[in-house]
Amino acid sequence: MTADVETLRTVAAYQFGQGAGEALFPHDEERTITRTSSGRPRQVRVESGRVATYGTDGRFRLGIEGGRRLHDALPDGAYRVAVGDESEPFVRDGRNAFAKFVSTADDGIRPRDEVLVVHTDGRLLAVGRAELPGEAMLAFETGMAVKVRESASAPE
Repeated sequence: MTADVETLRTVAAYQFGQGAGEALFPHDEERTITRTSSGRPRQVRVESGRVATYGTDGRFRLGIEGGRRLHDALPDGAYRVAVGDESEPFVRDGRNAFAKFVSTADDGIRPRDEVLVVHTDGRLLAVGRAELPGEAMLAFETGMAVKVRESASAPE
Protein backbone atom coordinates (compact mmCIF):
# COMPACT_ATOMS: atom_id res chain seq x y z
CA MET A 1 0.00 0.00 0.00
CA THR A 2 2.84 2.41 0.79
CA ALA A 3 4.30 1.83 -2.67
CA ASP A 4 0.93 2.75 -4.20
CA VAL A 5 0.77 5.99 -2.25
CA GLU A 6 4.34 6.92 -3.22
CA THR A 7 3.49 6.26 -6.87
CA LEU A 8 0.34 8.38 -6.59
CA ARG A 9 2.34 11.21 -5.00
CA THR A 10 4.84 11.06 -7.87
CA VAL A 11 2.06 11.21 -10.47
CA ALA A 12 0.44 14.16 -8.66
CA ALA A 13 3.76 16.04 -8.55
CA TYR A 14 4.24 15.43 -12.28
CA GLN A 15 0.69 16.51 -13.14
CA PHE A 16 0.32 19.52 -10.82
CA GLY A 17 3.83 20.47 -9.75
CA GLN A 18 6.08 20.19 -6.75
CA GLY A 19 4.25 19.73 -3.46
CA ALA A 20 1.03 18.44 -5.03
CA GLY A 21 1.70 14.80 -4.12
CA GLU A 22 2.08 15.52 -0.43
CA ALA A 23 -0.90 17.92 -0.52
CA LEU A 24 -3.21 15.33 -2.06
CA PHE A 25 -1.89 12.33 -0.14
CA PRO A 26 -0.31 13.40 3.17
CA HIS A 27 1.71 10.80 5.07
CA ASP A 28 -0.32 10.99 8.28
CA GLU A 29 -3.77 10.33 6.80
CA GLU A 30 -5.96 7.27 6.52
CA ARG A 31 -7.32 6.75 3.04
CA THR A 32 -9.21 4.15 1.07
CA ILE A 33 -7.89 3.21 -2.35
CA THR A 34 -10.31 1.27 -4.54
CA ARG A 35 -8.84 -0.85 -7.32
CA THR A 36 -9.70 -2.01 -10.79
CA SER A 37 -10.11 -5.72 -11.51
CA SER A 38 -6.43 -5.78 -12.52
CA GLY A 39 -5.39 -4.33 -9.14
CA ARG A 40 -4.50 -0.86 -10.40
CA PRO A 41 -5.42 2.04 -8.05
CA ARG A 42 -8.68 3.69 -9.11
CA GLN A 43 -10.25 6.03 -6.54
CA VAL A 44 -8.69 7.63 -3.51
CA ARG A 45 -11.11 8.57 -0.75
CA VAL A 46 -10.75 10.04 2.70
CA GLU A 47 -13.35 10.66 5.37
CA SER A 48 -14.21 14.08 3.91
CA GLY A 49 -14.76 12.78 0.34
CA ARG A 50 -13.13 11.74 -2.91
CA VAL A 51 -9.66 13.18 -3.39
CA ALA A 52 -9.13 11.91 -6.93
CA THR A 53 -9.73 9.18 -9.45
CA TYR A 54 -6.67 7.74 -11.14
CA GLY A 55 -7.54 7.40 -14.83
CA THR A 56 -6.40 4.81 -17.32
CA ASP A 57 -4.37 7.55 -19.01
CA GLY A 58 -2.25 7.89 -15.85
CA ARG A 59 -3.71 11.27 -14.85
CA PHE A 60 -5.88 12.28 -11.93
CA ARG A 61 -9.47 13.49 -12.13
CA LEU A 62 -9.93 15.67 -9.08
CA GLY A 63 -12.75 15.38 -6.58
CA ILE A 64 -13.73 18.53 -4.72
CA GLU A 65 -11.70 17.35 -1.70
CA GLY A 66 -8.62 17.09 -3.94
CA GLY A 67 -9.43 20.54 -5.29
CA ARG A 68 -9.51 21.96 -1.76
CA ARG A 69 -6.14 20.44 -1.01
CA LEU A 70 -4.51 21.76 -4.18
CA HIS A 71 -6.15 25.15 -3.71
CA ASP A 72 -4.33 25.43 -0.38
CA ALA A 73 -1.01 24.00 -1.63
CA LEU A 74 -0.42 25.36 -5.14
CA PRO A 75 0.92 28.85 -5.79
CA ASP A 76 -1.74 31.51 -6.39
CA GLY A 77 -3.05 31.32 -9.94
CA ALA A 78 -1.67 27.85 -10.71
CA TYR A 79 -4.22 25.61 -12.44
CA ARG A 80 -6.92 28.14 -11.64
CA VAL A 81 -9.70 29.63 -13.75
CA ALA A 82 -11.44 32.58 -12.09
CA VAL A 83 -15.03 33.63 -12.72
CA GLY A 84 -16.98 36.54 -11.28
CA ASP A 85 -20.30 37.04 -9.51
CA GLU A 86 -22.36 36.54 -12.67
CA SER A 87 -21.14 32.97 -13.19
CA GLU A 88 -20.62 31.91 -9.56
CA PRO A 89 -24.13 30.57 -8.80
CA PHE A 90 -24.11 28.42 -11.92
CA VAL A 91 -20.66 26.96 -11.32
CA ARG A 92 -21.53 26.32 -7.65
CA ASP A 93 -24.58 24.46 -8.91
CA GLY A 94 -22.30 22.16 -10.95
CA ARG A 95 -22.75 23.82 -14.32
CA ASN A 96 -19.88 24.42 -16.71
CA ALA A 97 -17.79 27.60 -16.81
CA PHE A 98 -17.95 29.49 -20.10
CA ALA A 99 -15.18 31.59 -21.63
CA LYS A 100 -17.34 34.72 -21.69
CA PHE A 101 -17.32 34.77 -17.87
CA VAL A 102 -13.65 33.92 -17.24
CA SER A 103 -11.79 36.87 -15.73
CA THR A 104 -8.37 35.23 -15.24
CA ALA A 105 -6.81 31.90 -16.17
CA ASP A 106 -3.39 30.33 -15.73
CA ASP A 107 -1.47 30.73 -19.03
CA GLY A 108 -0.07 27.22 -18.54
CA ILE A 109 -3.48 25.53 -18.74
CA ARG A 110 -3.86 23.20 -21.70
CA PRO A 111 -7.03 21.49 -22.92
CA ARG A 112 -7.84 18.38 -20.83
CA ASP A 113 -5.89 19.65 -17.79
CA GLU A 114 -7.60 19.31 -14.42
CA VAL A 115 -8.27 22.80 -13.07
CA LEU A 116 -9.71 24.61 -10.09
CA VAL A 117 -12.56 27.01 -10.81
CA VAL A 118 -12.39 29.85 -8.31
CA HIS A 119 -14.26 33.08 -7.69
CA THR A 120 -12.31 36.25 -8.42
CA ASP A 121 -11.98 36.66 -4.64
CA GLY A 122 -10.12 33.32 -4.48
CA ARG A 123 -12.82 30.98 -3.09
CA LEU A 124 -12.89 27.49 -4.60
CA LEU A 125 -16.12 26.91 -6.52
CA ALA A 126 -15.50 23.68 -8.45
CA VAL A 127 -13.05 21.34 -10.11
CA GLY A 128 -13.14 20.22 -13.71
CA ARG A 129 -11.47 19.64 -17.04
CA ALA A 130 -10.19 22.54 -19.15
CA GLU A 131 -11.69 22.60 -22.62
CA LEU A 132 -9.55 25.48 -23.88
CA PRO A 133 -6.00 26.70 -23.27
CA GLY A 134 -5.75 29.36 -20.55
CA GLU A 135 -5.06 32.17 -23.04
CA ALA A 136 -8.08 31.20 -25.16
CA MET A 137 -10.38 31.23 -22.13
CA LEU A 138 -9.64 34.94 -21.86
CA ALA A 139 -9.71 35.69 -25.58
CA PHE A 140 -12.90 33.88 -26.59
CA GLU A 141 -16.37 35.35 -26.13
CA THR A 142 -18.15 32.03 -26.60
CA GLY A 143 -17.55 28.40 -25.80
CA MET A 144 -17.05 26.21 -22.77
CA ALA A 145 -13.88 26.95 -20.82
CA VAL A 146 -14.19 24.27 -18.10
CA LYS A 147 -16.30 21.12 -17.97
CA VAL A 148 -17.18 21.09 -14.27
CA ARG A 149 -16.93 17.65 -12.65
CA GLU A 150 -17.82 18.53 -9.08
CA SER A 151 -18.71 21.77 -7.34
CA ALA A 152 -18.03 22.87 -3.79
CA SER A 153 -21.71 22.93 -2.87
CA ALA A 154 -23.04 20.06 -5.00
CA PRO A 155 -23.28 16.63 -3.37
CA GLU A 156 -20.70 14.09 -4.50
